[in-house]
Amino acid sequence: MTSIMTNAAAMSALKTLRDINSKMDETQQRVSSGYRVETAADNAAYWSIATTMRSDNKALSTVQDALGLGAAKTDVAYTGLQSAVNVISEIKAKLVAAREPGVDKLKINKELGELKNQLTSIAESASFSGENWLYNTTGAAPTVVEMVGSFNRSSDGSVAVETLQFDTGTSTLIDPDDPDQGILTRTYTVTVTDDAGLSTDYDYFLLNADPTAPPDPNEIVLETATTSQEIDGMISAVEEMLKTLTNSAATLGSINTRIDMQEDFVATLMDVIDKGIGRLVDADMNEESTRLKALQTQQQLGIQALSIANSNAENILQLFK
Repeated sequence: MTSIMTNAAAMSALKTLRDINSKMDETQQRVSSGYRVETAADNAAYWSIATTMRSDNKALSTVQDALGLGAAKTDVAYTGLQSAVNVISEIKAKLVAAREPGVDKLKINKELGELKNQLTSIAESASFSGENWLYNTTGAAPTVVEMVGSFNRSSDGSVAVETLQFDTGTSTLIDPDDPDQGILTRTYTVTVTDDAGLSTDYDYFLLNADPTAPPDPNEIVLETATTSQEIDGMISAVEEMLKTLTNSAATLGSINTRIDMQEDFVATLMDVIDKGIGRLVDADMNEESTRLKALQTQQQLGIQALSIANSNAENILQLFK
């Protein structure tokens, strides 16, 4: 039946053209944005996963910055400890030289004084971002410092921030308020056995925490009357300091290595997450461009079909001529 009231062919062609235009709009949006899942309406499940992982990646980026700050702090403290170890080794060598008969102990003591000043300078300058793990001037005991190490999301969706810890009490060289807290200011009790087999205990410390205080007989200071046995006690005390410093430096070095490894891991993890998100929501531009070209062709054909369908009604006029 031919009707001038209802053009079924035009209606069908128009519906097809609308579908094509809708698909073209969707494809053009993907091409312009680069995403095939840009909003929750596109794919709620993928959009939700991608949004969560993007949030986690931002948190990991902050962790990466925190790791860099932690690495800087440990680097400074480790460098200070390493320098202190070298100076302590030099002090031990000077004390061994003072053990030689006939040596001028006062001249060696002047050298010891300069080495002590160098240790103080090292401890005071080993500071980064307002934190100094070698020189404690807080008036309180050295604390355990925490450095952000990682951001974790468990299988149940809960999140947690993991930290790396370091006890600055193991690296404090000088504590003016409490000499017992400092490696170089605390007193070490050592036992020296003489040639006759008699043992004598000596108490020695290297640096006076309060330079204005009167001289302390337990400070490692060489005088003309200093006996060989006393020097042996000083060497033993310095050796104890050196062991403590070496252990502390080894601990810091291990933490520093772990921070470097964690930095590499976090950077790799962020890249992997970005790739995973891309696989879920990124548009395949080769595929979309091909689809767009096909839709453009279909659109032209749809317009042509609609034009033909509309022209059919005009043909009815020929029947009345």
